[in-house]
Amino acid sequence: MHNINLDREILKLIEEQPEISEREIAHTLSVSEELVKLRISSLHDIREKILIMGHGNNVHNNLQKVLEAENYNVVSTLDNFSALETVNAEKPDLVLLDTDMDAFEICRQLKASPRHWWVPVMMLSERDKTEDGVKAFNSGADDYITMPLNPLELKARVGMILRRCRI
Repeated sequence: MHNINLDREILKLIEEQPEISEREIAHTLSVSEELVKLRISSLHDIREKILIMGHGNNVHNNLQKVLEAENYNVVSTLDNFSALETVNAEKPDLVLLDTDMDAFEICRQLKASPRHWWVPVMMLSERDKTEDGVKAFNSGADDYITMPLNPLELKARVGMILRRCRI
């Protein structure tokens, strides 16, 4: 069995039976336990990663829950001061910035950076003011959404941005 097919079979078994042991996987697939351990250690999270930068309030937590329910790999940070370093370390597919922080400046820095200019940015605001949306787009944001968030709209917007980036 080729490694790619073996990886798929291992993932399928783990998905179907989350508590399955490496020994049981090896027995089921008729391969050595050592090979199963090696293949599992080589697997990495292939889900799209979303980095949420904000102040960790209930809205922030709800965002994380909604996105995790859609099977995104969600990473959050409360430290916007090292935004570029965090983006560099996490390598997200999308950054969500809370405009209550220094979001406009962080967005400008990301879009000006040769390493991060391509990372899409969605800004979130508790204020429903036209000038905030204009300021977000002028600082380089790819999308802007006001709260309270509608989970269906959030999912649609995130999906749309990530689809655009895959092209």
